[in-house]
Amino acid sequence: RIGTLLSFIMLFAIVACTGDRGPQGPPGVNILGQVFETTVNFTPSNGYSVIVDIPNYIEIYSDDLILVYLLDDETDQTKDVWTPLPQTYFVNGGGTMIYSFNHTYFDVKLFLDADFPLNQLPSNFTHNQTFRIAVVPSEYADTNLTMDELMESDMVQWFD
Repeated sequence: RIGTLLSFIMLFAIVACTGDRGPQGPPGVNILGQVFETTVNFTPSNGYSVIVDIPNYIEIYSDDLILVYLLDDETDQTKDVWTPLPQTYFVNGGGTMIYSFNHTYFDVKLFLDADFPLNQLPSNFTHNQTFRIAVVPSEYADTNLTMDELMESDMVQWFD
């Protein structure tokens, strides 16, 4: 019993040892996408399209991705339901209407399209539509390796 007790005491003594901290490692990279929201109206006067400028505080590079989501619903008045664009809806007894977008690196064009005259759309499709626009940092791939070549190359870092 004394041997077991001494073993536990030595185990705790060894585990509890501390020493000098090692050198500080390099700072990590903090890459987060930027998101902003806008609410727009689609009307005959704007051709059922709206150009939204990307705010100046968001830095965009040529290889970044831009994604757009439509606020589709709110559950319990507290949780937003976002639907990615393009998004198609069946309206007016079978016609189809689509929310879509295109972009440059300065602005995003949000627009409606349909297989019927857009002026027949109910206002719940055209007024006070809220969109979330996300700028996702990306980088062009700099090689044309096959998947097998990529898996065998030193460009893949494996984590255990």
